Amino acid sequence: MIEPPILPSLNLPNQVIPEPLELPVPILSAPTADIPSYEPMVGPPSILRPPVGVPREGEEGPEKETPKQQENTLPEVRKITIPWTDIEVPVPQEEIVVTAATTAAVSVVATLTATSIFNHLVKIFKPVFMQAVKRIQKKLGRDKSTTEERVGETD
Repeated sequence: MIEPPILPSLNLPNQVIPEPLELPVPILSAPTADIPSYEPMVGPPSILRPPVGVPREGEEGPEKETPKQQENTLPEVRKITIPWTDIEVPVPQEEIVVTAATTAAVSVVATLTATSIFNHLVKIFKPVFMQAVKRIQKKLGRDKSTTEERVGETD
């Protein structure tokens, strides 16, 4: 028979587990709640009166009108009733809507046009400015290659 392979192993010493820490007993008491109570007010029904504007039982008071939205006070605002509902939506006159839409469209077009022109000008003038910077550096004696060599010398 073949002997089983012997695998390397380590003999570890027995582990010592320390005793648990003695923690102090908490000094907080459990919270309590005050249960609300209701003591009914006892009084003879003859002295009880309803609030002002509320009719007594059996009496008919003034009919309360259903509160309507404020009436159309401005002539430039019309109200359109949404079909199958009682909802009224205020709508301004056509002239006001056209003015607001035109202003918004003009501002968007102006912004997009200015952005496009600015990006085009940057593409055109970037080489011009770079060329001017190179010429100024040459006149001042600061050639790009010499500045790179000076940086390399200090390293």
